[in-house]
Amino acid sequence: MRRLHVATASVNQLPLDWDGNRDRIVRVIEMARERGASVLCLPELCVTGYGCEDAFHSPEVCETAAQVAIRELAPHTTGMVVSIGLPVLHRSGVYNAALLCVDGVPVGMSAKGDLAGDGVHYEPRWFKPWPRAATGRMRLDGVDLPIGDLVYDLAGVRLGFEICEEAWVAHRVGAVLAHRAVDLVLNPSASHFAFDKDAVRERFVLEGSRAFGVTYLMANLVGNEAGRLVYDGGGRIASGGAMVARGPRLHFAEVSVTDAIVDIDLGRSTRARTASFRADPQHDTKSTVRLPFDWPAVSAPCTPALSPAAPQDKCLEFTRAIALCLFDYTRKSWSNGWVVSLSGGADSAAVSTLCHHALGLAAEELGADAVWSTFAYALGPVPQKGATVGLMVERMLTTVYQGTENSSDITRDAARDLAEGLGCQHIEWTVDPLVSACVDRVAAALGRPLSWQTDDIALQNIQARVRAPGVWMLANVESKLLLATSNRSEAAVGYATMDGDTAGGLSPIAGIDKAFLRAWLRWMETEGTPALGAVPQLRSVNVQQPTAELRPLEMGQTDEDDLMPYPVLDAIERLAIRDKYTPLSVFELMRGRHPAHTPREVAGWVTRFFKLWCRNQWKRERYAPGFHVDDENLDPRTWCRFPILSSGFRRELALLELRVQELEA
Repeated sequence: MRRLHVATASVNQLPLDWDGNRDRIVRVIEMARERGASVLCLPELCVTGYGCEDAFHSPEVCETAAQVAIRELAPHTTGMVVSIGLPVLHRSGVYNAALLCVDGVPVGMSAKGDLAGDGVHYEPRWFKPWPRAATGRMRLDGVDLPIGDLVYDLAGVRLGFEICEEAWVAHRVGAVLAHRAVDLVLNPSASHFAFDKDAVRERFVLEGSRAFGVTYLMANLVGNEAGRLVYDGGGRIASGGAMVARGPRLHFAEVSVTDAIVDIDLGRSTRARTASFRADPQHDTKSTVRLPFDWPAVSAPCTPALSPAAPQDKCLEFTRAIALCLFDYTRKSWSNGWVVSLSGGADSAAVSTLCHHALGLAAEELGADAVWSTFAYALGPVPQKGATVGLMVERMLTTVYQGTENSSDITRDAARDLAEGLGCQHIEWTVDPLVSACVDRVAAALGRPLSWQTDDIALQNIQARVRAPGVWMLANVESKLLLATSNRSEAAVGYATMDGDTAGGLSPIAGIDKAFLRAWLRWMETEGTPALGAVPQLRSVNVQQPTAELRPLEMGQTDEDDLMPYPVLDAIERLAIRDKYTPLSVFELMRGRHPAHTPREVAGWVTRFFKLWCRNQWKRERYAPGFHVDDENLDPRTWCRFPILSSGFRRELALLELRVQELEA
């Protein structure tokens, strides 16, 4: 029986924050050392941060990363085996690599061969894929090192790397490593959060450990690193098909270590009795780095296997993910807090509630004094009597109700009740004088009055647009982030006023569809998070039908009358945009789901969606940055590209019309 004490780490990094990133890495190395770990796997590209984008093309960025890794981090690994992720420039190619340090000395570079190039990932733009089974030599900050598809033999303990995407592909690197008789597979990852994705990670870690007969270590970044993506953390250690350690997910702490004691002889015996296992002795001589290492004796028993991870509630995951995004984005941008134009409707109520939870959930985990200290640049010293979430919310969150003659008492009261329940600063003002000034100016220029019969959209839009300057100014004066309140369903069909409700520097719910958002608000009203409980004041928001309140009240405007039922809109969006079905195919699928509606009604929904989708791509291009929480989002800068100008599916919609006529004949 040969026991090893191994660990993975989660770190909350910032692109190109050389000193901060280094200090956080040093902290987790020391934390792992204090726990007795001999092996530590750090996340992918942790030296630079994963989100450096085109800065990876700078030779000086790669040079600085090498200096930090070799000079400032390697000496801290004395007595340990530590992997450190960084970009390296080798023969005019930039590679995503893991530097292995053994007992304070850099000994080799394992380079990533399978690059993530779909969805939010653009690795092939920045990195070259390392050819499998290839090795070479390079100088990294003056140190001569092997680089490539390597296995490390450290006094008889063999380890290799399967870097992030290499575990998600059909032909996993780990399968090759298993035939090369490795005992440990290290997976440094930068795997972003998306709903239901963590269960997939759980499976590939478990299955990798079982099928390869190894101890499998996965490390991951955590937090909102570069603005749009949020990383889960949730490091894992599995051995022989059993999960032996699982780290916290979506945590607010900057660093976290997950460790376990494992028996590597179990993996060896598994391979020995598996008839299909074939060793590959040829590779043993070509690409194995052999080094001495004084493995410390481990007398403690192996960590018992954990029970399977409980399924995550989507509402709870969403709350924690967006709260963590807001917390990180605000502190990393040195903003003093948030301003929200709180209309009394669902979207702005959700954004305001999430701001409250960014502080409340962080305080529940870290302590209120620690959260106050994080924002001390805005709040000043921690109060002598101690910090409270209530006082932080009051100072950091400002909501504004901007009424017009078309606003109702219902929404005004709903906004006031919610602001009071959240404990934020709340302001009310009217924008009617600004609306009238704009309308009168344009009417005079045209030489005719404007009316709802002839100028409906323009009269609606001006009310939304004149709300922007006041809240922008308020946010500027207070050095706070103005948060836009548009959701994904509205983005799909352009049901938003540019420079109006889309105004802001950050759009927290841009990736969330309206149907889920309304369900989440009901959950938050009645249940809420275990840490903070329900927000009953949301009831006055939830009882309303969503409405822009931009037409006169007697016209009874609702969002769904203007568009279509939100669940229908969201279903069409998934079929058309996620699944890439044409209008006719979407119609046939939707007709099967809605047999109570006539073919003409269903075709009307589908036609309206496709026309509005094509017409409004320019709006999606202009939206403020949002958070990626769902691998179905519409952000053209990270996920869903579409031309600004197109034919608008003319031929496809004509075929749909012919099909409807056939059904009506």
